[in-house]
Amino acid sequence: MQDGFGRQVDYLRVSITDRCNERCGYCMPEDHHDWLPKGQILSYEEIISVVKTAVSVGFRRFRITGGEPLVRRDVLPFVQRLCALQGVESVSMTTNATLLAPVADDLRRAGVSSLNISLDALDEDLYHQLTHGRLPDALAGIDAARRAGFPSIKLNTVLIKNANEGQLWPIVNFAAERGLVPRFIELMPLSSLEMIGPDRFFSAQQARDILQRNDQLEPLPDAKLGHGPARYYRLKKLGITVGFISAMTDEHFCETCNKMRLTADGFVRPCLGNHGELDLKPALRHASPPRTVRDVFEEALRDKPRDHVFGTTYTPLRIMTAIGG
Repeated sequence: MQDGFGRQVDYLRVSITDRCNERCGYCMPEDHHDWLPKGQILSYEEIISVVKTAVSVGFRRFRITGGEPLVRRDVLPFVQRLCALQGVESVSMTTNATLLAPVADDLRRAGVSSLNISLDALDEDLYHQLTHGRLPDALAGIDAARRAGFPSIKLNTVLIKNANEGQLWPIVNFAAERGLVPRFIELMPLSSLEMIGPDRFFSAQQARDILQRNDQLEPLPDAKLGHGPARYYRLKKLGITVGFISAMTDEHFCETCNKMRLTADGFVRPCLGNHGELDLKPALRHASPPRTVRDVFEEALRDKPRDHVFGTTYTPLRIMTAIGG
């Protein structure tokens, strides 16, 4: 399935909740107290129905996100059903790992093939300051995921100036010791414009400069370690692969975008960095819907823009937990 710019779009990020068990400032402002009413959140049955239609129009790869997906009740039976659907080639999950340890084995047995785990610091106090979570819980989740044998585990670190620059090498060394892939992500304006001011924004190039003080970064242009936009390098001395996601500074960032999003409240969002969304709920919940779920997906594909507008006209309207990670 191609969009209007010839990009193959076959990857759907499926948010199953807008709730989280942490309150990281770049996803959720400190003054945020509103959660969507239960009736506005898609049921598991509705999500499965949407995924079946997505498969019929060409989607093959799916990522379960939130909020934090593991806070939702009965997530394991849902994951089992999703992984077993005909036409679904891969299912991955994004999580902060603080609830992962008890269910890692079950997720792997269900068919989840890869995990993206948020890890913004290895200093316990700094981790709590950034996420309001407990670092030991996240580390226990990472250890459990390794024991469960997931083929791919990536550690995602959002770069924040005057906060976690000093954590780059500790995270790289932590990943190297465990055979994991660290990835450093530029901060995007997903909770407030203040979050990307000059006192907060730290570019991927600045992160590479820090790593290159003690090692040599060799580009890996053909590396395919997932289905997203990360660019990968190898640290020559350490022998570890490192990824960078540069939405704010890479002018070619959107050229090969292959994804759309399904929000927890039932909107198809063709682009994270544009506000355009199409509501699926009428197609799912009305006896005589004005259009089908397939119609909505096809319109979303036509509406998928060439580029995001993070650096120009974008003003946050929905927090990241509402959009989906």
